[in-house]
Amino acid sequence: MFVSFFPRPQLFFPSAVFWTALTMAFWYSYASDLIGSSEPTAVGVALFWSARSLWFDVYFAMSVGIFAAFWTWLSPQPWAIWSILGSGLILFTSYFQVQVSVAINSWYGPFYDLIQAALSKSRAVTLEEFYGELSTFAGIALVAVVVGVLTRFFVSHYIFRWRTAMNDFYVANWPRLRGIEGASQRVQEDTMRFATIVENLGVNLISSILTLLAFLPVLLRLSSNITELPLIGHIPYPLVVAAIIWAVFGTGALALIGIRLPAIEFFNQRVEAAYRKELVLGEDDPSHASPPTLAVLFANIRHNYFRLYLNFMYFNVGRIVYLQTDTIFPYILLGPTIVAGKITLGTMNQILNAFTQVRTSFQYLINSWSTIVELISIYVRLRGFEAKIHGEPQLSIETRAEPATLA
Repeated sequence: MFVSFFPRPQLFFPSAVFWTALTMAFWYSYASDLIGSSEPTAVGVALFWSARSLWFDVYFAMSVGIFAAFWTWLSPQPWAIWSILGSGLILFTSYFQVQVSVAINSWYGPFYDLIQAALSKSRAVTLEEFYGELSTFAGIALVAVVVGVLTRFFVSHYIFRWRTAMNDFYVANWPRLRGIEGASQRVQEDTMRFATIVENLGVNLISSILTLLAFLPVLLRLSSNITELPLIGHIPYPLVVAAIIWAVFGTGALALIGIRLPAIEFFNQRVEAAYRKELVLGEDDPSHASPPTLAVLFANIRHNYFRLYLNFMYFNVGRIVYLQTDTIFPYILLGPTIVAGKITLGTMNQILNAFTQVRTSFQYLINSWSTIVELISIYVRLRGFEAKIHGEPQLSIETRAEPATLA
């Protein structure tokens, strides 16, 4: 799965994490100050080509270039341009999208304060001012749309290159793999799904981390406007503490509820593969795909799907209840401050957006759990391939029978 696309994965990924941490530490402790701290805070699209932003772009490119050059020298790999430089570009676009969110959050303050001033008639607001703020947002959105479309185009090619690398690796070992249950499906379908899901989950994880780095300081600064929390009273950094506790609670509860889903999804792929194989054999051989045989195989599919539906029902009850409560949770926290009239509409919207960004980042597992379940199932299937290639014993789940009950 990884060795076909990345150079020496067991060493590559730890080194990537180490290099990322090292370059980030150097940036925040020294490199970011080289341009000076006197530059005024940019608002709107000017944020993206401010001196600090452009210096970060250069610094990022240099860091990725050094890392790629090192690995190209240490362990040449035919897919290195895509696996190393391509991953670096995806990482940069994730950072850029976080900066778009930061720019929009900065825009919230003056825009909603302008609306409050106009509605309360506390000062004269002209139509030019109002449309000027909207044009600022339109500029940010236009840049975000262009970069987003180009990113998705590149990512599509990145995923297909990864699938190609896995496909070539498994096809080269096909004589040893053809006897495994669902071998054709694992090569033809699971490789694409694995590359797509890993890329999506990886990008979302990176985005969550970058969002935390960008918005935690904002939320810490905005916490100074919050005097107390309901039932708790005054505590240091109340919004940050509340976001962490709420996210940890939700993640733990939903992980416990959905703990059975990965194995059920694996069995689901197994019975689907058996049914598909019988149909394919029946296309050329009349002795296969007889109605009684297909009825038995489809009954297995129905049984497993019903078990999957039942377990997802448990999971979705907990997930939907949590997410619906999550919608009003920040308003509950801000209740005493709003009622006391201690913040403006603009500040309130900045707090709500920053709190949502931080809270959502901490809720990465909650938002991705269904996808993670699917990924675990695909990983186990492809891992069975690689165990066969290397002469290792098959995973226990490969030979385990499906549970007889729906629960």
